[in-house]
Amino acid sequence: MKYLSVPLPAPLLLAPLLFMCSLAMAEEERYCDTLNLYLENDLFGETDLHYTNGIRVSCVSPDLSSYLDDEQLPPWVRTVNSKLRFFHGLKDDESPELQRNLVISLGQLMFTPTDDEEKELIEDDRPYAGYLYLGFAYHTRDEEQLDTIEVNVGMVGPASLAEDTQDFIHELRSIDKFQGWDNQLENELGLQFVYEHKHRFKLTDSWPHQDVIAHSGISLGNVATYLNLGGEYRIGWQLPEDFGTAAVRPGGDNSAPGKGDVRHCSQIICGLHAFISVDARAVARDIFLDGNTFEDSHSVDRRPYVVDAAVGFSFLISGWKVSYAKVFRTREFEEQDKSHEYGSLSISYSW
Repeated sequence: MKYLSVPLPAPLLLAPLLFMCSLAMAEEERYCDTLNLYLENDLFGETDLHYTNGIRVSCVSPDLSSYLDDEQLPPWVRTVNSKLRFFHGLKDDESPELQRNLVISLGQLMFTPTDDEEKELIEDDRPYAGYLYLGFAYHTRDEEQLDTIEVNVGMVGPASLAEDTQDFIHELRSIDKFQGWDNQLENELGLQFVYEHKHRFKLTDSWPHQDVIAHSGISLGNVATYLNLGGEYRIGWQLPEDFGTAAVRPGGDNSAPGKGDVRHCSQIICGLHAFISVDARAVARDIFLDGNTFEDSHSVDRRPYVVDAAVGFSFLISGWKVSYAKVFRTREFEEQDKSHEYGSLSISYSW
């Protein structure tokens, strides 16, 4: 059985990347204008607990005239969009000032308790949990504002393959495996509907370039229900024409460059900046702390307010945008003894 559990994560980790690359690489029908890879892991913070890993690959479409009829989208995507018309119907405005993009994402989240050796249920620590999901996000933007409506569908529990993925990575790195995955949350279909609004305020047009990007949003569903509010401050040389440094969180994907973006310059480095950001959430439900929705499972006492603060840097080079941030998260449940920190790496390429 051990032999069978190891190969499973390889296609899990590679399939999203290969799928998105196939959409992006076709010369005649390139369905991705921007391809993004996001990786968040607490090993960057020299820990291995709580929110321990998040990975997402996303494909951002070219600018679209319509989510239903634009032939820049594959036929199967237009079919899906026709079923999700409620979520993007208001965004099909014909205004030429608007830039519309469809973002398709594949992602996985992973959560573990503090003690990696205990095989029995640890009642006063967070549950073992994983989430494997597919997302469709509808972006509508101009130079100053971005509206995102996102629909995520996936599986919580063993079907998320979180245990297999973690075992595979730990075996590659010769790290001790967590022993308590038999106590993880049960299989459950996960649904999440997210709306987020971002507004960019340019502070200077000369060196050092500066801007502030404010955001607010709401998430509904059995996976997570919350209100969020936050912002990002950037300072540097040649800021990108986007809406900040994307994160694995729903609604965070915002790396599609706008008109006049500098990442395809003729120089070796096209831009460089530092940033600080904050995201505060009022949480009404978190399945990874509250447990399964329709059956009994392990749970802990969730705290109603959580704040993420991050500091990092980003650079642009020949179509690429690479960002790294250190993220600090406040306690998420009452039994948690201290705050958590992890690293967040994002790599983006725009054609």
